Amino acid sequence: MFPAASNDRTAEARARLLDLIHSLGTGERIPAERDLAQRWGVARMTLRKAIDRLVLDGLLERHERRGTFTSRPRVPRHLSISSFTEEMTRRGVTPSSRTLSLRRIKASTTVARHLRIPVGDPVIRFVRLRLGDGQPMAVETNHVPGVLVPDLTEADLVGSWYALLASRYGIQIMSGVANLVPAMPDERTAELLDIPTSQPCFKVRTVVRDRAGRIVEIGESVYRGDDFTLTVELLPGTGSRELPQPRTRAT
Repeated sequence: MFPAASNDRTAEARARLLDLIHSLGTGERIPAERDLAQRWGVARMTLRKAIDRLVLDGLLERHERRGTFTSRPRVPRHLSISSFTEEMTRRGVTPSSRTLSLRRIKASTTVARHLRIPVGDPVIRFVRLRLGDGQPMAVETNHVPGVLVPDLTEADLVGSWYALLASRYGIQIMSGVANLVPAMPDERTAELLDIPTSQPCFKVRTVVRDRAGRIVEIGESVYRGDDFTLTVELLPGTGSRELPQPRTRAT
């Protein structure tokens, strides 16, 4: 009896919160828990439980010492062989980019190993801030063998990078591997993304190949954790096997 009643009160509080969220603009602060509990005649613990669930659903955000705010809608990012520009355009988001740096360097041991080139070979390293509808969404760092794009300039990096590789350099991107890990931003990255250093992010490391299987670039992108939902397509393997069954014992 009591658990059912508690669930009903939490559901009622959630419904009231949803009405409140829909009446507010994105990024607006909702009233304090104490005020809402008094206004709606519910226990603070019940209200807090409803807020917790809406935070998990991505409809509210808690900011330490500032309060609870309505969330911006998350942008789905499908991890596939497509550029940020192409992906955002498909999602109805206007993409833009700001090149933060472009340098010609010598390949370090680590970079050379990943690009499969000799240590010391020329490499072009560029860093871009990627934006959607004018809002910062990701910081991307790419390393490309200099021999592939010898005349690359900052002005070339405004639009789709993969489209540029195809149209100017005749390089068709065909495959790649992405490694996704959670990460906390450093101070510079947090400043660029307009988030606190306590805001979790997604870090995606990529290795991209052309039609001949040659490694064209390695990249590392840091995506805002509060703005993105990353989607990964799961494909069946070349074979299948049964999962190990749990052991049981008589008692």
